[in-house]
Amino acid sequence: MDFTIRPSQKEDMPQVLKLIQELAVFEKEDNVVEVTVSDLERSGFGPEKHFHCFVAENEDVVVGMALVYPRYSTWKGPIIHLEDLIVTENMRGSGLGTALLNEVVKYGRNLGVKRISWEVLDWNEPAIDFYKSKGADVKRDWDVVHLDEKGIANYLVNI
Repeated sequence: MDFTIRPSQKEDMPQVLKLIQELAVFEKEDNVVEVTVSDLERSGFGPEKHFHCFVAENEDVVVGMALVYPRYSTWKGPIIHLEDLIVTENMRGSGLGTALLNEVVKYGRNLGVKRISWEVLDWNEPAIDFYKSKGADVKRDWDVVHLDEKGIANYLVNI
């Protein structure tokens, strides 16, 4: 299948949101996505850019995306975080995931980052195998910690 990888544009955000929702269904979290097209447009293309996104197109339809943002490691220095790499179901196995990851790695190298990091669900063995095949070190001994909006509010009440 033919596809093109390019930096996203503001006009891509409705299709990007559809991919995010597709991923949420795949990860059994269908009702958790709160971000809107407006949020994505503002955060990715407003005065303060919070992320960089690559999209993959096939016949003028966005069929994959990779969204990254800057972080800082106290041990390493500047890094980027790959929030999501999504390939729509009918395009999986086409090489699209590799092409998107290639763009992320080239982007990170061009920025001079010391590391690219991301998470993967422990039950998503195809993704784990894919990342390992690309040389990624899947750290099974680290737990991800989140403090959501409610948790933040509760925390602040108690200080």
